[in-house]
Amino acid sequence: MELKRITPREAGFWPDLEERLASRFGDLHGLVVLKDGALLFERYGKGEDHSWGVSHGVVTFGPATPHDLRSVTKSVVGLLYGIALADGLVPPPEEPLLAHFPEYPDLAADPARAALKVEHALTMTLGVEWREDLPYTTPENSEIAMELAPDRHRFILERPVVEEPGRTWHYCGGAAAIAARLIVKGAGEPLTEFARKRLFEPLGVGSFEWLAGDDGVHSAASGLRLTPRDLARIGQAVLDGGAGVVPSWWLDRALRPRVEIGEGAAYGYQWWVGTGQPPFAAGYGNGGQRLVVYPDLALVVAITAGRYDAPDAGETPQAVVDELLAARLA
Repeated sequence: MELKRITPREAGFWPDLEERLASRFGDLHGLVVLKDGALLFERYGKGEDHSWGVSHGVVTFGPATPHDLRSVTKSVVGLLYGIALADGLVPPPEEPLLAHFPEYPDLAADPARAALKVEHALTMTLGVEWREDLPYTTPENSEIAMELAPDRHRFILERPVVEEPGRTWHYCGGAAAIAARLIVKGAGEPLTEFARKRLFEPLGVGSFEWLAGDDGVHSAASGLRLTPRDLARIGQAVLDGGAGVVPSWWLDRALRPRVEIGEGAAYGYQWWVGTGQPPFAAGYGNGGQRLVVYPDLALVVAITAGRYDAPDAGETPQAVVDELLAARLA
């Protein structure tokens, strides 16, 4: 599906927008900006890419080149959950979580876990011990330990309870894995098939890749690979109230601030929510991956980059976004 193009002046930006964004592009791998559903800016770079630490070598990126999205994957899973909920395939957020995992009767019988609800997985407020502030190269990191576990879902759900569920947000790839497992259980098919039929194909998203662990389970936390254009298409669907694919009522719920994180940020259902001006919804991924939707501006920004595990990986993507917002005509 070819994207209609729009000039900066037509879109309400300074005519030198392209030069301004190019000056901030740095070592990014890809940048696609949509305004009112039309292509406002597109640029690609060259650099080393990886899939979960396995190098693809130096890649010259272009519109058809897929890229690791890392944790932006979680936000896509959040959309899939809403589609599945509309079909009656998954439980609503307010239902008890462990009631839907009868394969773990010992965990369901544990009084300390009785308060767990589906919503706590969707909002990363499970209240269990989880460490992702450590390098993703060590099993001390809980996401890596999850990938190495013989049963990833039991690993997540049996983590020690350290606080009341729903009280505090802690970054947790396991929460996305639990949400995805509920989708797979309800749909009776792999996550990739459900995504292809119910989200990607209806939106005109082309080919995709979804990495799986050694157990064959597709990673809901960080496994999706898409082109920046297709990532932007997903953002445009969010901007368009679901585009008839994702239920609009689900987006109203998913993009609502559910738990405060601080510094003008909150978390919804697997989506980051900016509560300042202009408000936004976003998916963020390791290495500088970004999908940012500005509803009030009819603006979608998709960014791919290769600074995996770098502490300053977000600086260039944020500089690009800041330049874009600064280039709007008053």
